Amino acid sequence: MAVDLRPDGPFLRALRLTLWSIVHFAFYFLQQVAELLAPLLLVLGLGWWALPRLVEAITTHEATADQQARDILNSISGTIPHAIILAGHSLTPGGLIVDGLLLMALAALGATLSAVAARGM
Repeated sequence: MAVDLRPDGPFLRALRLTLWSIVHFAFYFLQQVAELLAPLLLVLGLGWWALPRLVEAITTHEATADQQARDILNSISGTIPHAIILAGHSLTPGGLIVDGLLLMALAALGATLSAVAARGM
Protein backbone atom coordinates (compact mmCIF):
# COMPACT_ATOMS: atom_id res chain seq x y z
CA MET A 1 0.00 0.00 0.00
CA ALA A 2 1.52 3.30 -1.09
CA VAL A 3 1.15 6.53 0.86
CA ASP A 4 -0.08 9.48 -1.18
CA LEU A 5 2.63 12.16 -0.75
CA ARG A 6 1.19 14.80 -3.05
CA PRO A 7 1.19 18.30 -1.52
CA ASP A 8 -2.61 18.26 -1.44
CA GLY A 9 -2.82 14.60 -0.42
CA PRO A 10 -4.62 13.46 2.73
CA PHE A 11 -1.47 12.18 4.48
CA LEU A 12 0.43 15.47 4.27
CA ARG A 13 -2.69 17.45 5.16
CA ALA A 14 -3.12 15.33 8.30
CA LEU A 15 0.59 15.66 9.14
CA ARG A 16 0.49 19.42 8.65
CA LEU A 17 -2.63 19.69 10.79
CA THR A 18 -0.98 17.63 13.54
CA LEU A 19 2.18 19.75 13.52
CA TRP A 20 0.27 23.05 13.55
CA SER A 21 -1.94 21.75 16.36
CA ILE A 22 1.12 20.94 18.47
CA VAL A 23 2.65 24.37 17.75
CA HIS A 24 -0.65 26.10 18.53
CA PHE A 25 -0.95 24.17 21.81
CA ALA A 26 2.62 25.04 22.85
CA PHE A 27 2.21 28.77 22.16
CA TYR A 28 -1.21 28.91 23.82
CA PHE A 29 0.07 27.03 26.90
CA LEU A 30 3.06 29.39 27.25
CA GLN A 31 0.72 32.33 26.86
CA GLN A 32 -1.54 31.08 29.66
CA VAL A 33 1.39 30.47 32.03
CA ALA A 34 2.85 33.90 31.26
CA GLU A 35 -0.52 35.61 31.76
CA LEU A 36 -0.88 33.88 35.12
CA LEU A 37 2.60 34.63 36.46
CA ALA A 38 3.23 38.11 34.99
CA PRO A 39 0.84 40.09 37.20
CA LEU A 40 1.87 38.08 40.25
CA LEU A 41 5.57 38.83 39.76
CA LEU A 42 4.88 42.46 38.90
CA VAL A 43 2.74 43.08 41.99
CA LEU A 44 5.16 41.23 44.29
CA GLY A 45 8.08 43.22 42.90
CA LEU A 46 6.30 46.56 43.20
CA GLY A 47 5.13 45.78 46.73
CA TRP A 48 8.58 44.65 47.81
CA TRP A 49 10.11 47.76 46.21
CA ALA A 50 7.60 50.14 47.85
CA LEU A 51 7.48 48.61 51.34
CA PRO A 52 10.93 49.76 52.56
CA ARG A 53 10.27 53.24 51.19
CA LEU A 54 6.93 53.44 52.98
CA VAL A 55 8.41 52.26 56.27
CA GLU A 56 11.28 54.75 55.90
CA ALA A 57 8.84 57.56 55.15
CA ILE A 58 6.80 56.67 58.23
CA THR A 59 9.95 56.43 60.33
CA THR A 60 11.27 59.85 59.26
CA HIS A 61 7.81 61.41 59.54
CA GLU A 62 7.33 60.05 63.01
CA ALA A 63 10.72 61.25 64.26
CA THR A 64 8.98 63.33 66.90
CA ALA A 65 6.99 60.31 68.14
CA ASP A 66 7.88 58.45 71.26
CA GLN A 67 11.05 56.37 71.41
CA GLN A 68 9.23 53.00 71.56
CA ALA A 69 7.36 53.62 68.28
CA ARG A 70 10.59 54.77 66.63
CA ASP A 71 12.40 51.60 67.78
CA ILE A 72 9.62 49.37 66.44
CA LEU A 73 9.64 51.08 63.04
CA ASN A 74 13.44 50.89 62.86
CA SER A 75 13.40 47.18 63.66
CA ILE A 76 10.73 46.58 60.99
CA SER A 77 12.68 48.49 58.36
CA GLY A 78 15.78 46.45 59.18
CA THR A 79 14.03 43.11 58.61
CA ILE A 80 12.98 43.77 55.00
CA PRO A 81 15.58 42.06 52.79
CA HIS A 82 17.08 43.74 49.73
CA ALA A 83 17.48 40.39 47.96
CA ILE A 84 16.52 36.78 48.56
CA ILE A 85 18.69 33.88 47.44
CA LEU A 86 16.40 30.99 46.49
CA ALA A 87 17.97 27.80 45.09
CA GLY A 88 20.99 29.74 43.89
CA HIS A 89 18.92 32.47 42.21
CA SER A 90 18.99 36.02 43.51
CA LEU A 91 15.52 37.58 43.68
CA THR A 92 15.31 41.36 43.95
CA PRO A 93 12.36 43.74 43.66
CA GLY A 94 13.68 45.18 40.41
CA GLY A 95 14.28 41.71 39.02
CA LEU A 96 10.71 40.64 39.80
CA ILE A 97 9.35 43.76 38.11
CA VAL A 98 11.46 43.13 35.00
CA ASP A 99 10.46 39.45 34.98
CA GLY A 100 6.79 40.43 35.20
CA LEU A 101 7.13 42.82 32.28
CA LEU A 102 9.05 40.25 30.23
CA LEU A 103 6.35 37.66 30.91
CA MET A 104 3.75 40.15 29.68
CA ALA A 105 5.77 40.54 26.49
CA LEU A 106 6.02 36.75 26.21
CA ALA A 107 2.25 36.48 26.59
CA ALA A 108 1.74 38.99 23.78
CA LEU A 109 4.22 37.14 21.60
CA GLY A 110 2.52 33.83 22.39
CA ALA A 111 -0.87 35.27 21.42
CA THR A 112 0.54 36.55 18.14
CA LEU A 113 2.27 33.27 17.28
CA SER A 114 -0.81 31.30 18.33
CA ALA A 115 -2.93 33.39 15.92
CA VAL A 116 -0.40 32.80 13.13
CA ALA A 117 -0.41 29.07 13.89
CA ALA A 118 -4.22 29.03 13.86
CA ARG A 119 -4.19 30.59 10.39
CA GLY A 120 -1.78 27.93 9.21
CA MET A 121 -4.19 25.20 10.27
